[in-house]
Parts: sequence; structure tokens; C-alpha cells
Amino acid sequence: MMIHRRTALLGLAASWTLGRSSLAFAGSPGGPDDPRFVVIILRGALDGLSAVTPYGDADLRTHRRDLVLPEPGQEGGLLDLGGFYGLHPSLQTLHRLYGEGQMLPIHAVAGHYRSRSHFEAQDYLESGADDRLSSGWLNRAVSVLQGKTNRPDGYGLAMGLTVPLLLRGSAKVGSYAPAGSQHPDEDLYNQIVALNASDPITGPAFRNGLKARGFSDADMTDMKTPAATGKPHKIDAFTQLSTAAGQMLATSHGPRIAALEIGGWDTHAAQLGRLGSPLAQLDRGIGALRESLGESWKRTVVLALTEFGRTVRMNGTGGTDHGTGTVTFLAGGAVAGGKVGGTWPGLRPSQLFENRDLAPTTDLRAVAAGVLCDHLHLPPQALPTVFPGPKTNPLKGLIVSA
Repeated sequence: MMIHRRTALLGLAASWTLGRSSLAFAGSPGGPDDPRFVVIILRGALDGLSAVTPYGDADLRTHRRDLVLPEPGQEGGLLDLGGFYGLHPSLQTLHRLYGEGQMLPIHAVAGHYRSRSHFEAQDYLESGADDRLSSGWLNRAVSVLQGKTNRPDGYGLAMGLTVPLLLRGSAKVGSYAPAGSQHPDEDLYNQIVALNASDPITGPAFRNGLKARGFSDADMTDMKTPAATGKPHKIDAFTQLSTAAGQMLATSHGPRIAALEIGGWDTHAAQLGRLGSPLAQLDRGIGALRESLGESWKRTVVLALTEFGRTVRMNGTGGTDHGTGTVTFLAGGAVAGGKVGGTWPGLRPSQLFENRDLAPTTDLRAVAAGVLCDHLHLPPQALPTVFPGPKTNPLKGLIVSA
């Protein structure tokens, strides 16, 4: 992809879509020391209790015994986060960043809404308001930051079929999709093969269909058990987008804000076997961002968020249903990490939200506001524009340079 000089000088607002993953940009020109901000939307509702497991809570196994992985130090166990929480073993890169003080999970987080509808919740999540708006909070933040430069040209470039609501608004955004970008991720084929492997009718039918698309038996074996084969993972769409985002954010006159999204989190059934794959994709993507950003990583914050969590109790199909509280991740060289943030509400029945969900104790907008104000230097008086409605108080202590 070529970025012409005039486009770079105008600043960037863009989106780029590959399969179920997509990428959008916005930002004003500046030097390599400018702060960078990447938002990753985890569409489908991440089960925060599995991603960051409070294995030290005595009530955890009462609710979901068959979903809890072994404790840290045991085979296939969680990655320790200090003695009470454990990170899912698919998040190896995030665990290393945690050890370096560059990753901060915040637990019992929820948006300002209480809808358990994916469509409504994602609209509220991205609009950042009490009403479902046609613009997103990140776009409004970009508009404020762009206005400080007094540039009449606005933002000029976009790549992708769609732009998420998060980045829609007054900042100009077009769309462009690379050729062939709409093929499904290989991981989707992986899930189809795995879910139908034991079915005598659909199992062979899917395998024959994949053979017709050029997959060999070895390919399908690799997709089913990549860890067992010892072969390296093929680069997935999200990792490609993360690499591209990092490369563009790293340029001296490139964008400063990027929005990505990744699906696969709606784990109503067979969650134990299904959740590791999207978590590993997220982990690889953040690792790719760090590598491609280079020196700019030290001035970067990555915020990974989801529309709501999942039920504390597992259901009858080995999964979890739509819930409320969950976990959000902050990563980057500018993050004050190495600990788990948030206030833990407990898992006793009397402590659950509506006797079913992890009770939220931190407003997701406060997390985003903390990053915007302390990292991107958004004026606090602009927060009512970015997050209309009741006053949003920025969460402090998230950023090293705050």
C-alpha cells in the first residue's frame, strides 16, 4: 500500500477489512514521539472469567467447575498474575507484557448500559452515550484533538469496506478493501471442522468441501490441532491487520489512532475448546503491533474491550450466556501495568448481578476517558462532548506518563 505525501500531511482516517477482522485509522500528523492509541473491539462478548480467571475466589468452581483451567504451575494451567488471578494460557504475549509492566487487565468492567443484546450493546459501547447515536466516542475525541491543530482539510484517507461506529462521525472517513480480503479467516474453517468432526454426515461433507477449496488432509489436521503438530501458526487476518496498523502508526506523519475488531467471542456452547483460538489471535495481534510499532511502542496504549461479559454459571451445553461484568485489557509501553486493576465484587450468589452475572464495579467509559486525557492529552472539559450524558470521571493511574 502506498501513502502519498499529501495524504500523509493531511493526517489519516481509514478502515481496512479482512474476513471477520477489520481496521480503521484516524490521526493528525506529528513526530515519532506522539502518543499512539489502538482500540480493539472484541465482538461477541468475551468471558472475562475465563480470560482472567479469579482462581483464588472460593466460589468460582461452584458455578463453573468444568470451565476452570488448572491453577498456575500445573500442566495446561493458568499463567499467574500475582496469586489470585490467572491469565488464560493462550495469552502468552500478554503475560510477558504483564511481567514487563506493560499490560494491565481491569476486571469487573462493564459499559454504562445493561442490555444483553449484542446489537444494542455494541451500539452503546461504540457511541459512548446513553442513546444510540450515529457517531462514535473515538471519532468525537479525534475531532477535538484534530481541532487543536486548526487544520481545515480534515482527515482524508480510508481503507476498508466498513468503518466501525466507534470511528464514525465528523472526521471524514472513506473506505477501501484490498482484493480478496473477504475470504473467511482460516480459524473459522478450524472451528467448522472441529465442531463437525464427530458428525457422520456434516463432518465428511465439510471436509470434502474444504478439499474442493484446495485444503489438503494435512491442512485440516493442522487446523484441528496446531499445537499438537508443532508447526507454526499461519498468519491470520487479525495479525495481518495488526502488523499493518503498527507500521502505519510508526511512521512520522502517519495516523495516531487505530480501531480494530475481531470476532469469535460468543461462546454459548463448548466454550472450553473454543475460547483459546480467538484469545490466541488477540495475543498474536498485540504481539504484531508491538513488533511493527518498534520504538513507537513506548508511546502506545492498546485498549481491548467487549460489549458485555458472560454468565457466571455455565449452561447445559458447556458454554456461557450473555452477561454483564467482564475484563478489559490495556497494553503498551505507556501503560502502568504489572497488576490487575478494578475492584473484585466476589462470586457468592448474593454478590452476583441479578443473581447471574459478574457485578460491574468499573465503568468502561472511565477507562477510555483515563487514556484519552492522560495519554492523548484530551482536555477534560471536552469529555462531555466525547461521552454525552452523566459526567464521566477519568480513571487515574493507567498511564506511566500521567
